[in-house]
Amino acid sequence: MTTLTIGFLLIGLLIVMVLIGMQIAYALFSIAFLGIWLIRDSIGLAFRMLELTAYSGIADYLFATIPLFVLMGLIVSVSNVGRDTFEVAEELLHRMLCGLGVATVAANTIFAAVTGVSIASAAVFTRVAVPEMTRHGYRPAFSAGTVAGSSVLGMLIPPSLLLIIYGVLAEVSIGGMFVAGIIPGILLALGFVVMLMLITLLFPNFVFSDAEAARSRRLQRDGERMPLRVMMAKLVPIVLLVILVLGGLYSGYFTPTEAGGVGAFGALVVALVKRRLNRHRLWEVMKQTGTISVSILLLLIAASFYSRMLSIAGLPNAIADLVQSGGFSPMGFLFLYAVIILLMGMILDSTSILLIMVPIAAPIAQSLGIDLMQFGIVTVIAVEIGLLTPPFGISVFTVHNTLDDASVPVEKIFAATLPFIAVMLVVLILVATVPAVATALL
Repeated sequence: MTTLTIGFLLIGLLIVMVLIGMQIAYALFSIAFLGIWLIRDSIGLAFRMLELTAYSGIADYLFATIPLFVLMGLIVSVSNVGRDTFEVAEELLHRMLCGLGVATVAANTIFAAVTGVSIASAAVFTRVAVPEMTRHGYRPAFSAGTVAGSSVLGMLIPPSLLLIIYGVLAEVSIGGMFVAGIIPGILLALGFVVMLMLITLLFPNFVFSDAEAARSRRLQRDGERMPLRVMMAKLVPIVLLVILVLGGLYSGYFTPTEAGGVGAFGALVVALVKRRLNRHRLWEVMKQTGTISVSILLLLIAASFYSRMLSIAGLPNAIADLVQSGGFSPMGFLFLYAVIILLMGMILDSTSILLIMVPIAAPIAQSLGIDLMQFGIVTVIAVEIGLLTPPFGISVFTVHNTLDDASVPVEKIFAATLPFIAVMLVVLILVATVPAVATALL
């Protein structure tokens, strides 16, 4: 049996192990260890490479970015910033077609700029936006679908944990990935807004349980104005935090790691000023930060070990040769790769997909002349779509479980996210065919 055959069989075994429920980190460690042992016929070498990977895999200063941004996102989540952002967006946008839906997208866009995690957005806005939208005559399933669909912005608009993980796996600049995500993130948010307005105009019964009653409530809402002083008090903290972190990062004043530290400190100040952080909550935030960060860093060590096994097996080069001999152009490979990611998104979580696919695909993309920044944005958008597609659809299930309403079955929420998936596919095709969408600001 050749080295390449062993490598391909091990990748198949890895997918099977993940599908039957084995944690992705343990599956990666097991497959990588077994692969090095079989290919080099030396268990001692496998242990030695595991030791070296465990030491060097996360020794770089850059990896401090992960716990710092996680800490910032968690502190922001407990500070009621999400609720404040939605209330201001509601006040400013409620007169528009599908005003509360647009407000949800706008609030998610701003919230994503300081959290970087879709699941956090989904949980926060399910509690905030869905009851308010339902009270104003929107269908509960549509309201929940709007929250789930717009929550994926947290994975693309920087700072994003998926962009950080991709940057580490593909060995590209994390700051560069953040910059590359700006235009696609804005396009995605604007696409969601246009889509919501068109659906409301063309299919009002899909949006409202009673369109006439909803219109009456909107007119009644005009008389309930939020004082400008209150609006500014709610909006200023998050705007300052976004300017502090992203402004310092994009201007080159902060490195990504420094931006994470400054952001975490800024979020702590906001939470203390708003009196939302006592000793108990601070302890819970620190514990969650540790749990999430250690999990991610363990995954990155496992992915590094897995990448070394792939290199020893020669798989990336072999697959690149197959792609080139098969007549695939760079664009053809990019679309084939996106389809594979979309299919994997139906059965695997986003981090697992990145850990399995990026070490294989990134070297191939580079050999075909595809910009790895553009490739990363294509990857993240395709992975994001998996957050909304059954049967896995973790954002949809997060909204469903947080909502805990028997009258809103999960299949109706999946149906309500279909227009969001359509917009994401359009943006995915745009980024794949026009590299400047991702690279113009670099």
